[in-house]
Amino acid sequence: MTSFPNSPRLLKGGIVLIDAQSGNVKRMIALQYNPDTLTRTLHPQGMGESADRSEALRLKGPPVESFRLEAEIDAADQLEAGDANAVQNGIHAALAALETIVYPTSGQLQANEGLASGGTLEIIPMEAPLPLFVWSKHRIVPVRITDFSITEEAFDAALNPIRAKVSLGMRVLSVSDLPFGHRGAGIYMVYQQQKERLAQMAAGASFATFGIGGIP
Repeated sequence: MTSFPNSPRLLKGGIVLIDAQSGNVKRMIALQYNPDTLTRTLHPQGMGESADRSEALRLKGPPVESFRLEAEIDAADQLEAGDANAVQNGIHAALAALETIVYPTSGQLQANEGLASGGTLEIIPMEAPLPLFVWSKHRIVPVRITDFSITEEAFDAALNPIRAKVSLGMRVLSVSDLPFGHRGAGIYMVYQQQKERLAQMAAGASFATFGIGGIP
């Protein structure tokens, strides 16, 4: 029993992989430790520098939004508790769970090789599960992993990594990337609508706040 029964339950961020057609959850990956910072970048989709002056305020679609985080994975607690997986493999399993997001499955590779060997001229690229980045109930958003780096910092006697830092870059998939009717597009629209509702809750301002009497 915890010493602080009234302490709030610590929620974790992570990635949920779903089947884009059925919506069935295929895998859920929670970060071992929530990173201290989450960097978000938004690039507005305007008409561009060469656009006519009459179109200066037009938007072609939602901004291109990206996330970047650095997470730590450490087997110290599991090793101290004698966890069999950690003792035998270190943090290989936790790293593999993240890494395989950006891999086609070995079954898909073998199937495509079979098609190629059978003379199929055009092989459709393999479709991966749809990753959803989950960071609280306000941020459940479809993403594409854009870059992924791992720095392994400590190893056991068998050279299994036992501590690492993971840098993860993700690009939000909006309705500019996915067609309406796609499950990911629907999830994105919920995300944007939630953001619009939150914006309405923000405290407003008056002309006096800016020290002006009005707009000239």
